[in-house]
Amino acid sequence: MAKEKYLIIVNQDELVRVSPDRIVYIVSDGNYSTIILTDAEKRVFTINLGMFQQLIESQLKTDASQFVRVGKSLIINRNYIYYICPSRQQIILSDKDFQKRFELTASKEALKLLKTVIESTLNE
Repeated sequence: MAKEKYLIIVNQDELVRVSPDRIVYIVSDGNYSTIILTDAEKRVFTINLGMFQQLIESQLKTDASQFVRVGKSLIINRNYIYYICPSRQQIILSDKDFQKRFELTASKEALKLLKTVIESTLNE
């Protein structure tokens, strides 16, 4: 049985240990990043998005591919992608039961690129 992986984020005062499958997206505002979990819980960290990306890659190794950077201020869990519309600059993330939905905006260019990446995985 494979051991479940966790993402461990350490701040000056706190440590958060979370299953990557619970992370819907991470949004950044300057040097602060907020993790949004499947139950809509939010955790704010004084870590910029680039550092978060490095943290994900170093701790999750090959499983880090479930996360994709969308533009300058967003990392999403590709398992929650429900809807992408570059012309409206809209992306909707949802759990498989559609109990929770998260409507986000991103640049047209970032969403076009994301759409292309997702379409390319259809042929694999």
